[in-house]
Amino acid sequence: MNTLLRTLPTHYYTSPSILQDEQDHIFYKRWVCVGRAEQIPHTGDYFVQAIGDESLIMTRDRHGQPRAFYNLCRHRGTQICEAASGKFHNTIQCPYHAWTYGLDGRLIGAPNMQEVAGFDKDEYPLYAARLETWQGFLFVNLDPHAEPLAQALAPLDGKFDNWNLPDLRSARRITYDVQANWKLLVENYNECYHCPLVHPALAALSPYESGDNDLTEGPYLGGFMLINHDSMTMTGRSCRPPLGAISGEDLRRVYYYSLFPNLLLSLHPDYVMFHTLWPQSPTRTLIVCEWLFDPATMAQPDFDPTDAVEFWDMTNQQDWHICEQSQIGMRSRVYQPGPLQTMQEILPAAFDREVLKALGHN
Repeated sequence: MNTLLRTLPTHYYTSPSILQDEQDHIFYKRWVCVGRAEQIPHTGDYFVQAIGDESLIMTRDRHGQPRAFYNLCRHRGTQICEAASGKFHNTIQCPYHAWTYGLDGRLIGAPNMQEVAGFDKDEYPLYAARLETWQGFLFVNLDPHAEPLAQALAPLDGKFDNWNLPDLRSARRITYDVQANWKLLVENYNECYHCPLVHPALAALSPYESGDNDLTEGPYLGGFMLINHDSMTMTGRSCRPPLGAISGEDLRRVYYYSLFPNLLLSLHPDYVMFHTLWPQSPTRTLIVCEWLFDPATMAQPDFDPTDAVEFWDMTNQQDWHICEQSQIGMRSRVYQPGPLQTMQEILPAAFDREVLKALGHN
């Protein structure tokens, strides 16, 4: 007798203690995507990203090496950077007492501290976090004992090479503030059972029952769907050449993958879209969405990403709205975990199992 797959109980979407457990055991322990290497192209460029209650500074040192530092001074814990992004001019300085650090995190200046017996600058570098790159994306891990990123992502080796992801550049970024739990958003991304009603324009371009999944268990999930037009745009047409080495059947496919916990990667023949998710509370998530294109195409005088951006901005907002409706419904005293469609909701069920495994609840 088969056991029905079901959604998670209410408290997984509403409980502050569950969210704290997710921060402690997932976002503070796993490799989390914080953006793209192109956000810090030059020495001293930086941007700040919050991961749960922690604030991280991503920058590039004098040797071109990407670095991640906790956004606090070693003196009295003052937050160093208030601006979301900017440029350090050779050093990183705390605005409180002018403790100054090199771009490699070493403490190089501490006014008047030479008068303090036993003080050694070498003992007070900025706290560092592990930062590594993969396919042009920056990943941070707050666990100093975690496996290397390459080992964590080994199941994806070579999978996306045809898109030349490291060379792509962002043409547009939109940040959404969604009143729904982060897991609802990932679950929604991982199925198209909802597409005929929620996304009529999407369903017209890409049949919702088409394609197949090739990763169906573990932290990385997804597969492809067919495109019955030239591109996923408002018109279904594209004025851009295919990316990288895309050819053959991939010219009529869009690939959707979720990389646990917070990266949603959508690979089209002529552009790539990705989302990063940042839980703010049990019922609120910030989502950053970016559209990547070939830089040679972007350099053309007639380049305009609007057709792709408008299509997915419309689709995104449809998704966010229906997830917000789910969040509201789950507050009901009569809500109980519901049965999932065995074929079309297999990936949301696999994602839920990965969450439960990470929390030690399975």
